Amino acid sequence: MTASIAQAPTALDDAIVRNAEATLETIGRARDAIHTVIFGQEEVVDLTLVTLLSGGHGLLVGVPGLAKTKLVETLGAVLGLDARRVQFTPDLMPSDILGSEILDEGADRRRSFRFVKGPIFAQLLMADEINRASPRTQSALLQAMQEQHISVSGERHDLPKPFHVLATQNPIEQEGTYPLPEAQLDRFLLQIDVAYPDRDAERRILIETTGADDAKPSAVMSAEHLMNAQRLVRRLPVGETVVEAILDLVRSARPGSEGTSGITDRLLWGPGPRASQALMLAVRARALIEGRVAPSVDDVITLAEPILKHRMALTFAARADGETLSSVIGRLTDRLRG
Repeated sequence: MTASIAQAPTALDDAIVRNAEATLETIGRARDAIHTVIFGQEEVVDLTLVTLLSGGHGLLVGVPGLAKTKLVETLGAVLGLDARRVQFTPDLMPSDILGSEILDEGADRRRSFRFVKGPIFAQLLMADEINRASPRTQSALLQAMQEQHISVSGERHDLPKPFHVLATQNPIEQEGTYPLPEAQLDRFLLQIDVAYPDRDAERRILIETTGADDAKPSAVMSAEHLMNAQRLVRRLPVGETVVEAILDLVRSARPGSEGTSGITDRLLWGPGPRASQALMLAVRARALIEGRVAPSVDDVITLAEPILKHRMALTFAARADGETLSSVIGRLTDRLRG
């Protein structure tokens, strides 16, 4: 990965270009450090970095044993973030995540309540198997993910900065689980599907993870570096062509959209404006990772499925016909290519 910025617009502020070049070099070293522990899964790593650089939350979906938990632990170490993990179970209570007030008695025997912070007070929170917890507990994350603070007994408690949730979900075990409500799914910037590694990556996993020594990731960034990168992402320019492509894609993915009736009549509901906002941020972050200071329509096409998949639903008839959201989104992005 090169540390030079390709085709920087002449009108762009020189300070932004210099900042982008420095950030690009740091991100390149962070990717290399992550791949010393996570073998293969380049697309998953990049999409996760896009999520964090955009200042959002990610939902990692994949079967057990694909290093989802390891990825989050590695990200915390490499990015220099205070990372914590919560294993979601059916008996997990909201207070187990948020924290609770306890009654203290001082030396003068006076009693007062003291708030004990829960694991949500972290810069990177891993919500492992999030769909195993009850809706009541899942909803405890809603305010935190959107507002960056929580309320306990009427008192506001601000969360650390930056604050990110990376949740994992097993797509095959559905017994004893509680599907995430649409309102919470919409809080996740990207849904990142984690597939099986290819043969070469799995060979490397066999050799390098069954010996006496385990690879340890080194810290490359800090929380302050990450927040600087997030501010830079929001300053990067987005061309009118890319803005129109985002609008065309998101609006065409809604039932009843003009010109896509043969596609969208298969949809029960489609993405709202939050999907457009997510794309505006994510395409900038992806461009920066790829060595550019401005996104292209190709970035919109690449990120269409991770952005839209969890914000759409098929009708029963479409599912019965074997239709998938991936194929629907693929037909919508083909229109952008044309």
